[in-house]
Amino acid sequence: MELEQQFLSLLGIVEGLQRRVYQLEEENKLLIRGQKQLLEWSEQNHQEHLNFQENAAYELYDRMKEPFEGFFPKISSGELAVEEIVNHGKSMARFGDGEFAAIAGRIRHRFQTQVEEELSRKLKETLQSEDENLLVGIADNYGSLEKYTEQAKREIRCYLNPQVRKEHLELLKSEKEYYDAYVTRPYVMYADNQTNAPRRRFDNLKRIWEGRDCIFVEGCYTGLGVGNDLFDNAGSIQRIIGPAENAFSRYQEILDCCLKQPKDKLFLLALGAAATVLAADLSQAGYQAVDIGHIDLEYEWFLRGEGQRTPIDGKYNNEIGEEQKLSLVSDETYLSQVIAEFYGEEISL
Repeated sequence: MELEQQFLSLLGIVEGLQRRVYQLEEENKLLIRGQKQLLEWSEQNHQEHLNFQENAAYELYDRMKEPFEGFFPKISSGELAVEEIVNHGKSMARFGDGEFAAIAGRIRHRFQTQVEEELSRKLKETLQSEDENLLVGIADNYGSLEKYTEQAKREIRCYLNPQVRKEHLELLKSEKEYYDAYVTRPYVMYADNQTNAPRRRFDNLKRIWEGRDCIFVEGCYTGLGVGNDLFDNAGSIQRIIGPAENAFSRYQEILDCCLKQPKDKLFLLALGAAATVLAADLSQAGYQAVDIGHIDLEYEWFLRGEGQRTPIDGKYNNEIGEEQKLSLVSDETYLSQVIAEFYGEEISL
């Protein structure tokens, strides 16, 4: 009797296992079917995307035959901007999404976390400046994006929606010649970033400070040239250090300090939106000033050769959301170059 009960118990276990195997087989069939459908959908979506790319030019050409609201800003190349800076002593103020947002009274990047009416006013004034010695840089985003990586294209298309484009065009002038603001961002976003082209672009940029006595106006965590050879060909370097964020809060002090310096100095600016208006004010005062923004980070990424933005220990980057390891620069050469400091406590990121 006991043996029979054990047999029945084992039989029940086997039947249970058989049912479970059957259930797993059915679940596996569903997974295979779902995966197959997903692959079919992916292939179909990819083909539709290719079809769109092949036909888009014809569709757009047909639309362009009809008048459309707005215009394409005239944007000269970054190479031409460098020629103007090197050969004709021009200054340059650059506008990116952060500066346009500040004009509109919005916050877009961490370098400017406060809405300041005076900053908005001065940015708009700079954007519409008629100073012949000042090049106004805007991003070459308004037409073809073929020279950029797929990631960069997605970011630009996401940002430059019809409302934002309309805001820009209301501020820009159809007859004015602008220059490519990406001149100082020659690496990450370009489709040719795994070729020799970025090296040539950096070498061209280095002509700006070749043999020049320079004053860097930068944030306290920027460290232009610290740990790399980007500015090794400069004649000399001095530094005026401002806040890493909301630098416009110390703007007048920084400007006053700059205006005490000799006029043969070349100012290289990396101070967020404050650098844009500082370039204009220094140009008006007879100095040469170039807003170089993220150039040091771009060079660090170029040296790493990964084709993407990555955190650089000790150097502030407002475009990377992850935690950054920041500390004030302690390099002896850097400290010996500092002639003035205008910032408070360290920020916590």
